[in-house]
Amino acid sequence: MKLPVAELHIHLEGTLEPDMIMELAAKNSIELPYESIEDLKARYSFTNLQSFLDLLYTNLIVLRTSEDFQQATVAYLENAQRSGVRHVELFFDPQAHVERGLSLAEVVAGIRAGLAEGEERWGITHKLIACFWRHAPASDALELLQTLVEEKHPIDGIGLDSSEIGFPPSLFAKVYDYAREHGLHVVAHAGEEGPADYIWQALDLLKVERIDHGIRCVEDRTLVRRLVAEQIPLTVCPLSNVRLRAVDSIHAHPLPQMLEMGLNVSVHSDDPAYFGGYMDANIAAAIKPLGLNAAQLAQLARNSFNSSFLDEATKQKYLAEVQEWADAH
Repeated sequence: MKLPVAELHIHLEGTLEPDMIMELAAKNSIELPYESIEDLKARYSFTNLQSFLDLLYTNLIVLRTSEDFQQATVAYLENAQRSGVRHVELFFDPQAHVERGLSLAEVVAGIRAGLAEGEERWGITHKLIACFWRHAPASDALELLQTLVEEKHPIDGIGLDSSEIGFPPSLFAKVYDYAREHGLHVVAHAGEEGPADYIWQALDLLKVERIDHGIRCVEDRTLVRRLVAEQIPLTVCPLSNVRLRAVDSIHAHPLPQMLEMGLNVSVHSDDPAYFGGYMDANIAAAIKPLGLNAAQLAQLARNSFNSSFLDEATKQKYLAEVQEWADAH
């Protein structure tokens, strides 16, 4: 039995495997700047977050139709269920698609169809979170969010992603005010490459319910005390942090320290097609290199479900599955 987990930090656009990228490019008559799939794979070496984003934004242009988004979503969920994922709160970047002339209706409908198919086939429950680009004007994010709300597109929350350094959360306070006023959940990337101060801003100005990444909180003991006291969820992505050079190596990752501090931390796969694996690979990276035992892994899994936006009854059902795994280990 795989460790049952909730995947709370996962970008649909970052789940496109090289073979699917090439397949969709051929289907949609899109010319990519690669001579072959081997040439594409050779480019998966990153020096920082921006070098990854440049490749990601090049590749996601292969998503053209509602059916493409459904196919990509189902492909991710098939990999996720093999990794033990029981519930997913999936991110997508609407700006990446609207600016290419796609309609919000087609994009959201395709993803929702894929999520529904995944629940029917594998029982994976789900939420959908629209993430906004922090490198683009906050006014663009607000306008697009207003459209999502006014046209009643079925999203459950909003997030903030892309280039972190130089784009503090404070820029997006009005966006988050609008989201909360309209009953949407709010999360934000903070404290991956950016400083611990960005985590403070996300908490105090955006009033987020979860911090995505947050690993640099360990540099600020006052912040750690607050995060522990309030049990603010931190969705950590070990393989991503290593591949993007946010930490020097998996052995240097602060995850064990964060657990010891009593932080509400859980493990996720971020952009698994680019960073070396899905949830099971990220959990495996925490076992041997970081020396986590079965009790600590079970705690990470409990934290993932407790940090989700699930209703209480479903949450308790999944927590019982985690306990069953823990008893067997």
